[in-house]
Amino acid sequence: MKPAAIVIAIAAASLALPAAAQRKPEHVIHYRQAAMTMIGWNFGTLAAMVKGKTAWDAQEFALHADRIAGLAPQVLEGFAKGSDKGATTDAKPGIWKTFDDFTAKDKNLVEQTRALAEVAKGGDAAAMKEQFKKTAEACKDCHEKYKAD
Repeated sequence: MKPAAIVIAIAAASLALPAAAQRKPEHVIHYRQAAMTMIGWNFGTLAAMVKGKTAWDAQEFALHADRIAGLAPQVLEGFAKGSDKGATTDAKPGIWKTFDDFTAKDKNLVEQTRALAEVAKGGDAAAMKEQFKKTAEACKDCHEKYKAD
């Protein structure tokens, strides 16, 4: 390989570094908080329907479930190494100490939100409510261990 080609390859590889590694910790924290806020916003709409506080609307449920399924895979990026400090956060330090467990819980959240969006496409209210409960459990499982009150 020619020296110029090596330089280009190295430059291209450096551009491929994860975006979070190139960001300030406070920006990473704000990113994850924004993702969580949007998930919470959409989840609240579903919870209100499931609890009977608002009218059941399968199409609206599916819309919000799909949004959550799109946001959930983005959450882990907001917990980049070094983002345990830099801004006010409810994230407990245990996240970075037991990152494999945290990652497993995040993976479960992603799976449950995808299942929720898929079930919602079918329009079966009972199935949607049942999967909503499983998705809520995935949220709770992580929040109980890794989110400060």
